[in-house]
Amino acid sequence: MTRYLAGRAAGVVMILFLVCLFTFVIFFALSPDPAVMICGKTCTPERIDQIRSVLGLDEPFVTQFVSFLAGLFAGRDYGEGANLVHCAAPCLGHSFQTNQSVWDMVVERLPVSATVAIGAAVLWLLVGIVAGLLSAVREGTWWDRAAMGLALGGSSVPNYVLALALQYVLVVQLQVLPFPQAVAFGDDPVVWFQSYLMPWVVLATGYACLYARLTRANVIDTLAENFMRTARAKGLNPALRLRRHALRPALTPIATIFGMDFAALLGGALITETVFGLNGVGKMAADSIAKNDQPVIMAVTLLAAFFVVVGNVVVDLLYTALDPRVRIAAR
Repeated sequence: MTRYLAGRAAGVVMILFLVCLFTFVIFFALSPDPAVMICGKTCTPERIDQIRSVLGLDEPFVTQFVSFLAGLFAGRDYGEGANLVHCAAPCLGHSFQTNQSVWDMVVERLPVSATVAIGAAVLWLLVGIVAGLLSAVREGTWWDRAAMGLALGGSSVPNYVLALALQYVLVVQLQVLPFPQAVAFGDDPVVWFQSYLMPWVVLATGYACLYARLTRANVIDTLAENFMRTARAKGLNPALRLRRHALRPALTPIATIFGMDFAALLGGALITETVFGLNGVGKMAADSIAKNDQPVIMAVTLLAAFFVVVGNVVVDLLYTALDPRVRIAAR
């Protein structure tokens, strides 16, 4: 197991390094000159050269990349003399639009994205798995047909359409919910719940429909396995058969996609946060893309990649707990 974990850790480091290199090439070598963007329209060539010097953009590409990597672990300095600015580790640079530390911007907005992602994940797991499980054990009944019909329809509705429809009905017409705002739980738990309820529902709907269909298919396939026939032949209680023998192998594939889906959402739910005006990482990414704010875009890309890679490792570890065959192979 130790050798397995060491190999996975080495793989994570290598993947993150490649992501850093790729994003650095895209946003700093192939994109428009950042110095020109910072300087503005009425700018002199001398001022552009000065900005390049302060940001280190006049250095060779390899030097810039090494400085960026060093800044992630040890921080880095911009400029010199009286214009010296220190960026503490982990240094992701400064926004071209606001001149604010990108790391501070991410830390400020990450709790909003985490709240949206965690609440939606709890909702879609409860609804999706329960609905899929009931459909599997009642295969062919009216409940099965109705649930799968709703799942198919729900997965076909785009997030922004559902978000706008809920806002119009619940906020404008019925006035039973306030317009979403980033309220801290400690400030007002009731307003916090009301503000995040619609984003949770919108974000969870598509995932819940997908998980319901996957759970149903996996449980039906598992119930047809030979070991389930043996359990029935032994006279085990149906509920006990389902809980002890069917759920674990049936839900193992669900753990895989959940790890990837949840990790990706931690990097920001761009459409949902933008439609509801929640100032999370996703909305920050959308605003930065519109303004071509390269350091912020790169930071969000690295953050999303980090969560996805770490989520993949966590899923592999969960597999060793859920499936004895994987645990034996890991040894």
